[in-house]
Amino acid sequence: MIIAGGSGTRLWPLSTPDYPKHLLKLTNEHSLLQNTFNRVCQVSSLEDIFVIPEASHAHHVYEQLKSLNKDNVLVEPGRRGTASCVAYALSEIKKRGLANRAVLFLWADHLIRDEDGFVATALRAGEIAESEEKLVFIGVEPTYPATGFGYMERNGKIDGWQNAYELASFKEKPDRKTAEKYFRSGKYLWNTGYLVGTLTTFERVMSSQAPKLWERYQALLDAKDLHKTYLSFEPEPIDTALSEHVRDACVLPGSFDWVDVGSFGDLHGISPQDNDGNHVLGDKVELEHTSNSYVRNDTNTPVAVIGLDNVVVVSTPNGIVVVNKNYGQMVGDVSKRFHGKGK
Repeated sequence: MIIAGGSGTRLWPLSTPDYPKHLLKLTNEHSLLQNTFNRVCQVSSLEDIFVIPEASHAHHVYEQLKSLNKDNVLVEPGRRGTASCVAYALSEIKKRGLANRAVLFLWADHLIRDEDGFVATALRAGEIAESEEKLVFIGVEPTYPATGFGYMERNGKIDGWQNAYELASFKEKPDRKTAEKYFRSGKYLWNTGYLVGTLTTFERVMSSQAPKLWERYQALLDAKDLHKTYLSFEPEPIDTALSEHVRDACVLPGSFDWVDVGSFGDLHGISPQDNDGNHVLGDKVELEHTSNSYVRNDTNTPVAVIGLDNVVVVSTPNGIVVVNKNYGQMVGDVSKRFHGKGK
């Protein structure tokens, strides 16, 4: 289950609400969605791969994933948060009478270059989920004390499974001091949001520990008008609707690299750079005395960047952004103001 929603704000103006980040070609000749799809094709058969886009950009998903059966594109009528996406996906599994095997929920907009490591981790998580009849959360070993990610605290090892642990707790995005403590302890993993479990396990956990999500699930199963029912839901992330309430689950450290391309700083970090630390893409771009910067021009208008360091300059038909990378997280807030004004 590839959740392909997103409102296209954090990489504006490259991404927009109608053409969010996962549809963009940022790292190679494929979009982030296409790269994710190609990875999961190594984990599951084509008929068992599903994508959940929002209605405004579903037509782009059909276009980018031509080999996927249209019936396997579960179009979200409107953005109602990842919790609603999960309930929708599980209700479709139930309605279609699919086998009670492990279901992997993952996101369309993450960058993973170690595909073999991803495949091995996903298959192992599925085995654990089916054998232990528990939810399995996939995390990543921190490489630095990040403040932009949520964390999962692991407990003792699970008998019979190498490198699998009991889930102790979820932690919100920490401040710098707390993040450093987590990093030093070695007990915490970055929360990728990847979640694995069988339908019966999800049903048991929702009914006993996440009653509001269980109500959404039941409403979708009984819905005569799916669109109306879905749009009646309040937006909520799966973390607060389900994950943080789970009392008996497993944590599996992923044996792969993982980048949540959540800002232009992240994008610059994974992009090829010249000797001055600059990444330049597009025609009619000139740099002078500029370093450590990401410059992209998707228009025919000349762009010149002179005497700047640590900046992002992106020019597209949708708009222009110039931002110090240290303030890259504010791009999303500013882009929402433009959209709120109907621009």
